[in-house]
Amino acid sequence: MFRPWIPFEWIVAIRFLREGRLQTLFIISGVAIGVGVIIFMSALLAGLQSNFIRRVLSAQAHIELLPPQEVTRPQRQGANSLPSEVEGAIVQPPLQRLKGIDQWQAVATQIRQLSDVLVVTPVAGGSALVVRGNASRAITIAGIEPMQYFRIVNLDDKLVRGSTRLSATDILIGTELASDLGVDVADKLRVTTANGGTSTLTITGIFDLGNKGANQRNTFVALHTAQSLLGIPGGVTSLEVTVRNVYAAEDISQRITKDTGVEADSWIRTSAQFFAAVSAQTTANTAIRFFVGLSVAFGIASVLVVVVVQKSREIGILRAMGVSQGQILRVFLLQGGLLGFGGSVVGCTIGELALLLWQRYARNPDGTPLFALVFDPTLFTVALVLATLTGLAAAVAPALRAARLDPVVAIRG
Repeated sequence: MFRPWIPFEWIVAIRFLREGRLQTLFIISGVAIGVGVIIFMSALLAGLQSNFIRRVLSAQAHIELLPPQEVTRPQRQGANSLPSEVEGAIVQPPLQRLKGIDQWQAVATQIRQLSDVLVVTPVAGGSALVVRGNASRAITIAGIEPMQYFRIVNLDDKLVRGSTRLSATDILIGTELASDLGVDVADKLRVTTANGGTSTLTITGIFDLGNKGANQRNTFVALHTAQSLLGIPGGVTSLEVTVRNVYAAEDISQRITKDTGVEADSWIRTSAQFFAAVSAQTTANTAIRFFVGLSVAFGIASVLVVVVVQKSREIGILRAMGVSQGQILRVFLLQGGLLGFGGSVVGCTIGELALLLWQRYARNPDGTPLFALVFDPTLFTVALVLATLTGLAAAVAPALRAARLDPVVAIRG
């Protein structure tokens, strides 16, 4: 009968683990719990962050390009005056006029050529007053190209009533504004801007952006309608950009500013507190994983140290029979690796079961999941590899101690 050849080190390592069944069981359980906690926490945090990012960025672009700010230029006293000599002791900031981005079509074309950019769309935005009978409200108009803009902010998913059709005489408004003015789909609103532009627009849709303030202020019209109302024919006040990696938005915005000379603000800069909170969560999760892994390593190391003491006579006999120091070293390294691997396999199962239970029982009041969890195979593979490597690393010190035992001293006990 054919028997598979098994290296000597594997035979001894497995025998030592079998003889100390209780110790092996405890350390595998400890490793499994540690790996399960790491997998559960990592997947939970990834889902939570993805949900936060989706909620925050689903109603805004990742990067916004804006025209330059108006600046004050103090006059010199004369041609030969020193730079510090200016007329007047007080320099007041100028009024920021509504103006567009110079040659925005060329800038948009240049940005679209970047490999990291997904969508670039123009927006003509400004303030206006909307009137309905005796009621009036201050609003913000955003003139958009629907086909492109809806790839950034999907208003179809946020629509409560009506449609997202936008012709020259159409307007989309929020639920709060509709409630304040007492209007619904197909009603008409009179919109007036500061420069005297006036137009009567028909409500084609009512949306909910998930924010009361945004639902009271934000309105959407066709791009050319906003350009006419705001007095910037053919111009746009911003370019909205989305990128493939939202966490790289700041670096991409700096590159855009360098290449085009147009000021670019990323969501990381404009939502600095939110980004800091997300970064803090990532740091906390990393710290938790590190200390859990450290406790697992010390657990494996402590068990193997005990095994070295318990098996010192057997190690001495093996050494006297001609077993090399390298083979003894590999025996204990294999034990550490097997403990880490076995515990990680069980831990991956525990982590997956915990995630399935969370997804099933952690629900919103309406029965929907709190947030989506992604079962990433990479997470399980990385946990498996790291736990095995941790077991090997933890076994180094006990293995070296076992390999250096003097055979005569070990046999005498």
